[in-house]
Amino acid sequence: MLQFPQIDPVALSLGPLQIHWYALTYIAGFAAAWWLGGRRADAPDSGWSRNDVSDLITNSAIGVILGGRIGYMVFYNFGSLVDNPLSLFAIWRGGMSFHGGFLGVCVAVWLFARSRWKSLFDVSDFVAPLAPLGLAFGRLGNFINGELWGREAGVPWAIVFPQDPAQLARHPSQLYQFALEGISLFVIVWLFSSRTRPRFAVTGVFILGYGMFRTFAEFFREPDAHIGFVAFDWMTKGMQLSIPMILVGSVIIFGAYRAKWFTGSGKGEKG
Repeated sequence: MLQFPQIDPVALSLGPLQIHWYALTYIAGFAAAWWLGGRRADAPDSGWSRNDVSDLITNSAIGVILGGRIGYMVFYNFGSLVDNPLSLFAIWRGGMSFHGGFLGVCVAVWLFARSRWKSLFDVSDFVAPLAPLGLAFGRLGNFINGELWGREAGVPWAIVFPQDPAQLARHPSQLYQFALEGISLFVIVWLFSSRTRPRFAVTGVFILGYGMFRTFAEFFREPDAHIGFVAFDWMTKGMQLSIPMILVGSVIIFGAYRAKWFTGSGKGEKG
């Protein structure tokens, strides 16, 4: 059993202004996406400019923040939202949802594609490999905050989180998610997209991969106390939202490779 490392969630204090590590992890995620997107834009015949990348990342950042907050209140705290709609804006209390942020990015990508006269599928394939590192940084932020911890565990690397009122040794599930839906998913999607693939296949791999990794990680993550298990005494809200992604990702990959749904010519497109 390990003790939680003494990490001050406040990275920097400037008078009354406090900059939290969690905010810095979001910034690091967007910066990594911008850098990786710039590398891809610089490739010959990419069809992208640095300005395109900057605008896309800015739009996506807005989508992540708005969608993540709205998604958290709708998926995880709907009762509070109904009782007090203004709680949606109480961001200082915390609460962000990946699935809400994902939907927010989908809207942002659609709006960007329309504004630049680009194919929605091509824009989606461009942005999909950029996202997992942002997820990785976000999970590190969860760990630093000592939140979203795992279930009780007897493994040697189990951690006692100071924020846990029960003071149980738990799986550091935030680090599991960092390794799976962050680093592993980044390597898979980045390498997959480095070769010519059918249009929208890269997006399908990202959706499928995230759904699989998140569903697996949920077996180690403590369910939200105010929700608990949503079905079968083992299914969590995270699983309930992620399992459909496995199905959707699989259908997209089938459509891209076998049915040629997303390209009339059937020619491969660079992801």
